[in-house]
Amino acid sequence: MDSEIMQLVGQAGPAVTAAVGAYGAAVLTRAEDAAADATVSLGQRILQLIRRHRDEGGQAELERVVGEAADEQDDAYSTAVLSRLIRQALQDDPALRGELAAVLPAPAPGTVNVTASGERSIAAQHIGTAITGDGHTTPRR
Repeated sequence: MDSEIMQLVGQAGPAVTAAVGAYGAAVLTRAEDAAADATVSLGQRILQLIRRHRDEGGQAELERVVGEAADEQDDAYSTAVLSRLIRQALQDDPALRGELAAVLPAPAPGTVNVTASGERSIAAQHIGTAITGDGHTTPRR
């Protein structure tokens, strides 16, 4: 079950981060805009789904975390905070796992999703040498 949760978090995380980045904390209450980007709309739907599955205290926590992520200009931080919130919600609520799996597009067989977020971030399924930052030279072999 843990791998299922991690897969759902991995699929939902980029959409949720995009929605929070686009709408800020208003993502929880904003009406869906027909012209909105598909990823942003998906992230908004995911957050609203999580919100419906939470009690008042959980909704307040969701609003706090989304507001904090919206105020933060660091995508890596926002992604981590929102992923933690999604993971916890999925661990606490098996019914939410089923509903979220139904909302997310099914990955094509053999497809690997790799996400990189943040300045100078890199992503790859397989990688040899990766150097990021300033002042580095390519290693000699």
